[in-house]
Amino acid sequence: QVRVVESGGGLVQPGGSLRLSCAVSGINFSTYAAGWYRQAPGKQRELVARITIGGRTNYADFVKGRFTISRDNAENTAYLQMNSLKPEDTAVYSCNIVKFSRTYWGEGTLVTVSS
Repeated sequence: QVRVVESGGGLVQPGGSLRLSCAVSGINFSTYAAGWYRQAPGKQRELVARITIGGRTNYADFVKGRFTISRDNAENTAYLQMNSLKPEDTAVYSCNIVKFSRTYWGEGTLVTVSS
């Protein structure tokens, strides 16, 4: 059984930092690309960042220079380091892993940026 479990969300003040984790089990994580998406209330889900099996990354323009995606294949975990958080970053952040036509999602973790 494949499991994708996000953690690390919470309430943070503007300008603060959080690190999200995406723990994967039940598959060979090292053979899957991973991505972080977010969905704010009343808005569509949008891509935040992706990382390939080789470690190549790409980011949405609105997080470039602030967020960093990484992966630790030995720990079967992907990470999203979020710095300089803004109120508009408030959303449910979800992890997605994909390999060809196989895709798996976690349930998400809520990030709230507010003073």
